[in-house]
Amino acid sequence: MMTSLQKPEYDVEALSAVLPSAFREAMSRLAAAVNVVTTDGPAGRAGFTASAVCSVTDEPPTLLVCINRRASAYPSFADNPALCVNVLSADHQQVSNTFGGKTPMAERFAQADWTTRETGAPVLANALAHFECRIGQRVAVGTHDVLFCEIVAMSTCDESQCLLYFDRQYHQLPRLAPGG
Repeated sequence: MMTSLQKPEYDVEALSAVLPSAFREAMSRLAAAVNVVTTDGPAGRAGFTASAVCSVTDEPPTLLVCINRRASAYPSFADNPALCVNVLSADHQQVSNTFGGKTPMAERFAQADWTTRETGAPVLANALAHFECRIGQRVAVGTHDVLFCEIVAMSTCDESQCLLYFDRQYHQLPRLAPGG
């Protein structure tokens, strides 16, 4: 008999692995912002749609981005030192679809207006926010690389709705007024 102070012992190694298909299905229930991550530099200009982006710490301001090593954009991100995370608004569904597919890189960038700023990585002209980053660390995990990115410049705009991905569909979330 266990007392309230005793913890049960678990054999984590004996637990069965979760099937990839079950994992993907469960993750489809995790709502996420939609982003286009871009880079430009010695390895070329590239971009891809990503929902696997999140903050890590605010001292120093750092976020992480996950990229599949089989993605067509991967070689540029593997060799370029900087990237930009562009947070998409509700008006950017077509941009998301284009950067998420098999469209050639030049055609992807023809879908919207781009500028460059601090790092030279393409910045979407009317993104809800953009984070220009120096890639500080790369960690291989399974099929992906996790890029730890120190933010060197950023900006936001006052669009009314952001673009979310949930249950394998786009959704729009309105921006609430302060205090609302």
